[in-house]
Amino acid sequence: PLYGAFLIFVAGTVLSFTLPRKVDSARGEDRALLAADEGHLPGPLRKRGKRPGLRTVGPAVTHALAANAAIRCLTGFLIFFLAFLLRVHPMTGQSAAVSLGIVGVAAGAGNALGTAVGAWLRSRAPEVIIVTVVAIVLGAAVVAAVFFSAFLVACLAAVAGFAQALAKLSLDALIQRDVPELVRTSAFARSETLLQVSWVLGGAVGIVLPLNGTLGLSVAAAIIAAGWLTTVRGLLDSARHGGRTRPRVA
Repeated sequence: PLYGAFLIFVAGTVLSFTLPRKVDSARGEDRALLAADEGHLPGPLRKRGKRPGLRTVGPAVTHALAANAAIRCLTGFLIFFLAFLLRVHPMTGQSAAVSLGIVGVAAGAGNALGTAVGAWLRSRAPEVIIVTVVAIVLGAAVVAAVFFSAFLVACLAAVAGFAQALAKLSLDALIQRDVPELVRTSAFARSETLLQVSWVLGGAVGIVLPLNGTLGLSVAAAIIAAGWLTTVRGLLDSARHGGRTRPRVA
């Protein structure tokens, strides 16, 4: 299976290079920035050296992106940590492959449920949704760390999958709502890049940790707690303002 997956990946890479240039054309678009720098100021302001505090993405988007990065870091961590942990310490009465399969199915089911719920909610109060799902994941991680068991590990995987899907849909809704069209494509691309990097970092942490279930899930809880504590206030403030403060292109 690994060799087959590798061949498919290589084939997809080669085919991607054959796509026409217009597929990934950025003509007429600008780059999304957290704050305007001198090189992106309008001509008169650049000459005077002024640096206005304009933003092209807005605080709601940046806080939502940080919360999503924490969730994505958690999922990367769980994938690699549990892959090695369940290989050495499988679920009671199950083989390592079956144990990992159970966790994978739970995560996939949670992800599918999150996508369905996101479609039903249709971008209602995305800031509140992100705060809520991150808090739920944090609670599940703490419970799984304190009362470590195979059942709670599977539950955590399901909750993490659910939260990842729903939080990402909420982030996309915020970008659609708060980011000007001129830089919206750039904002989507940069946000996805950051989330992928967060996933890789989480996986790296999961690889280097010793195979201790309680320790590993405590680290998982710490990852998601850091993301929640650093973003909850900003997201709730943005929700109270109802996204009325629409950012402008710097």
